[in-house]
Amino acid sequence: MKAIVVRKHGGPEALEYTDVPIPEPGPGQARVKLAAIGVNFIDTYVRSGLYKADLPVVLGQEGAGTVDAVTPDVKELKVGDRVAYCMVRGSYAEYAVVPAWQLVKIPDSLGFNEAAAALLQGMTAHYLTHSTFELKPGQTCLIHAAAGGVGLLLVQMAKMLGARAIGTVGDEEKAQMAREAGLDEAIVYTSQDFVAEVKRITGGKGVDVVYDAVGKSVFMGSLDCLRPRGMMVSFGNASGAVPPFEPLVLSQKGSLFLTRPTLLNYAQTREELDWRADAVLRAVMEKKLKLHIGHTYPLKDAEQAHRDLEGRKTTGKLLLIP
Repeated sequence: MKAIVVRKHGGPEALEYTDVPIPEPGPGQARVKLAAIGVNFIDTYVRSGLYKADLPVVLGQEGAGTVDAVTPDVKELKVGDRVAYCMVRGSYAEYAVVPAWQLVKIPDSLGFNEAAAALLQGMTAHYLTHSTFELKPGQTCLIHAAAGGVGLLLVQMAKMLGARAIGTVGDEEKAQMAREAGLDEAIVYTSQDFVAEVKRITGGKGVDVVYDAVGKSVFMGSLDCLRPRGMMVSFGNASGAVPPFEPLVLSQKGSLFLTRPTLLNYAQTREELDWRADAVLRAVMEKKLKLHIGHTYPLKDAEQAHRDLEGRKTTGKLLLIP
């Protein structure tokens, strides 16, 4: 089968489109013939070496397709089931082996592209707004990269929960897209000081929570956007990893809270996975949550997908098609 393999950490040029053996499922696993593959920033972190992985490695942590093989001990799935999954590495390929408990059945009315676009980023937005910092009516959040894949879903979930959403974007076109998703206030960070704008918009009070997938370039400024005892949720490193800093800074800026969550710790059981996946997929099917698939690429063009993603040239979700 064809797959995207990284043999040496580096830039997008490190992605090699090559032949690898079709994987065989082991105990408790199923094999999925992939129809759509999600592209996420975490894939770039693994490729670059920011997140450690034994090499060579097949990239990708999200996909949707059809079960084409199961082991005898797997009772909850059968060949032909339409499924989606995330948090299992190896999806930049034509086939992937996945623990059966992590496969979510998808209804016939939901396309593979939509399922692949919804699951990882949708459940990320869900745990951030429903568990890490449970947004309530009347609260205000700041969402960095508000026109990105997670950002657009965060905006919609914040509004569904009755919160006020402020977001940063790279240009006016992205600002308009975020506004159409429900964003209350857009800040174009390339021409505006986002800290000053947040203070202006909130009348100097600051926001209750910052949801930050950008990292290094906005981290310290984000702390200045928070109200006393507000929460800084750092869940991505699009501009680079946040450098070490003194915890004393948190007290100096208002006894702030800081967390660095990952979806893996918020979907540790089948029950929790089902809760989040069902909430996201149901909202998509009921048109309460609108997906924006920014671009699809053939699997062989994964290098270009990474270049576009890291170059901030994209909006919404990127997919690879085997």
